[in-house]
Amino acid sequence: MKVKILSHTPEPEKVISMAAKLCYSAVGVDEIEKNLTEESVNKFLNMLVSIGHESPLEHVSFTFAVEGISRACSHQIVRHRIASYSQQSQRYVKLDQFEYIIPHEINEIEEARELFIDSMKKDQEVYDKLVDILFEKHYNNLIKNGKNEKEAKRQAEKKAIEDARYVFPNACETKMVFTMNIRTLYNFLNHRCCERAQWEIRDLSIEMLRQLRQIAPILFENIGPNCIQGPCPEGNMACGNIIKVREKFKNL
Repeated sequence: MKVKILSHTPEPEKVISMAAKLCYSAVGVDEIEKNLTEESVNKFLNMLVSIGHESPLEHVSFTFAVEGISRACSHQIVRHRIASYSQQSQRYVKLDQFEYIIPHEINEIEEARELFIDSMKKDQEVYDKLVDILFEKHYNNLIKNGKNEKEAKRQAEKKAIEDARYVFPNACETKMVFTMNIRTLYNFLNHRCCERAQWEIRDLSIEMLRQLRQIAPILFENIGPNCIQGPCPEGNMACGNIIKVREKFKNL
């Protein structure tokens, strides 16, 4: 898995401080900015986060590039709807050898790992055969309909991989770029850093949080699963490791 922050709103903590202060100030942004110091920004942001005034957080966004995750993971990511997504297309990209993600539990057992890898190889073989069969059908039809050879090949391959992709498994590797504002990130991290989240998206969210803390430490210092700031909201379904979890995110 590769996670990288491609870009973010410059001076995120200052921007949020100015936006929030404007709500309570009789003066304009120029005067507010003039009076801002690093100490006053830190103090104000800590207060803002503690009282849960989250609307100013929407003025700052982060754009992430993620590679080496499964389609199973990406399907969970896009459930967070207040965000912008771009994902590698299986419709337009022919996967001559698709990469895949092996779950840890499967990878640790030799028999399970061999079965899993064998299944991935068979999926690739079926995909390749389907592409060939469908390509021939579409190519011949396009030639009959007057397309030149170059254009017929281009369109035939696109049509072929469009349907052949249906055999790919959830394990198929994908790449994404997505942008979230901080308010959305809080929601994402609260849910996905939790021990009860699926392991792959949990690993992703923890790495995202680690990088976010390097850029905006005040805004993300106390962010993680819900239980690091209060009781676990999962009730009887709690992981039972709240002390370890709090220590883990304290030292992230």
